[in-house]
Amino acid sequence: MKILGLIGGISAESTTVYYQQLNRLVRERLGGLHSCELILWSVDFAPIAELQAKDDWEATGTILADAARHLEAAGAQAIVICANTMHLNAPQVAAAVKVPLIHIADATAAVLLAKGVSRPLLLATRFTMEKDFYRNRLEAKGLSVLVPGKSDRDRLHDIIYDELCQGVILAGSRVVVQDMIERGRADGADSIIFGCTEIGLLLDPDAMPLPTVDTAIAHAEAAVNFALS
Repeated sequence: MKILGLIGGISAESTTVYYQQLNRLVRERLGGLHSCELILWSVDFAPIAELQAKDDWEATGTILADAARHLEAAGAQAIVICANTMHLNAPQVAAAVKVPLIHIADATAAVLLAKGVSRPLLLATRFTMEKDFYRNRLEAKGLSVLVPGKSDRDRLHDIIYDELCQGVILAGSRVVVQDMIERGRADGADSIIFGCTEIGLLLDPDAMPLPTVDTAIAHAEAAVNFALS
């Protein structure tokens, strides 16, 4: 089994999901008492969130690249950034190490294409929905990505940072996001991307009205595929 190097803490809430999913998947595939071999470098999210708000992605890239170098030095054989938004810094991270980076958008696209869909509604942070680093990667795979309207994007961003990243799960916010999904379906979406690794804490992908990809789970599956290859 190859050793995975996880950059976590962005946020800590979803990093626990990664840890659980990675170990579950390895146990299911290998059986018995098997678990995932991994190294976790968990960053302090508060200063990173401040840099995000300032649009200082060079600084966030420096932090993540440094974390990746530490993981590689500790024996990691691949890097997993446990977040969607921070894949904006994927080029800096990949350039900082010799081991491969397992990209969350590639894992997400593979699952969507396997489901036979092409017009996913992307639910994520404002950065992921509005900047092109993520949508372009999906569109290069042949997907046509939809995003909610501006007021919905702003509301969803606040739910993610003010609630989900802090471990707060509110029924009212669940209804708000479900309404966003209905508007997206009316606009022609044929599938849904939980494009923030915390959204799966709020909504069950199996209970959605359209085929749905929880990116944290898809990413963990891609990481285990690599680890066991």
